Amino acid sequence: MKKRKILLVDDDVKNSMFLKRFIEEASYEVTYANNGQIGWELYQSEKPDLILLDVNMPVMNGFELAKKIREQNSKVLIFFLTDRTEKDDRLKGFSLKGNDYIPKPFYPEELIAKMEERLKGEDVEEQTVFTFGKTSFNYAQCSLSCGGEKQSLSVRQADILKMLASRMNEIVERDEILTEVWGNDSYANSLALNVQITYLRRLLACDSSLSIVSLKKKGYELKVE
Repeated sequence: MKKRKILLVDDDVKNSMFLKRFIEEASYEVTYANNGQIGWELYQSEKPDLILLDVNMPVMNGFELAKKIREQNSKVLIFFLTDRTEKDDRLKGFSLKGNDYIPKPFYPEELIAKMEERLKGEDVEEQTVFTFGKTSFNYAQCSLSCGGEKQSLSVRQADILKMLASRMNEIVERDEILTEVWGNDSYANSLALNVQITYLRRLLACDSSLSIVSLKKKGYELKVE
């Protein structure tokens, strides 16, 4: 089973390294950034399951970073970790759809418990195995079984196929895929999407009941006959 990915963004390097090791020992994969701008870049490239945000940071503070993330993704979990405990700050955090607001100092064990509780709820809600036609797709394992053969997918390929499989026989907007999988709809990412769709079509070619249909200037549809 893949480790859940955590993004820790905090300019307190010493305490962050301690917390990073503690979280890793609890079997999570942790990426660290010491300011909000780097945190934004890592969010787009790493696609974490949960983000731990300090508020007072240089370049881009935690509230600014949360706002940018929420403009693209309403589902990723965000925990604010901060010594700003005034009511207005807490309300600001929750207005940005933060999932928790944890005052510093805190016990790392308490943080882990809160993380596990929220991520467990996400696991229950998220469908990870899809069956369509003669094909089985396991999103959590990034694998596809078609025609008696098991193939491995990259994380991005799995993310794309999950979006299509979740809405079989429906159009999934191209911009929606780009934003969800790459973080933005730049020209370079658009070209990369074309390549990944071509790859997925080759993998699904062994099942004649399946096809990924392109709708010009709209998006893609996983059709099942």
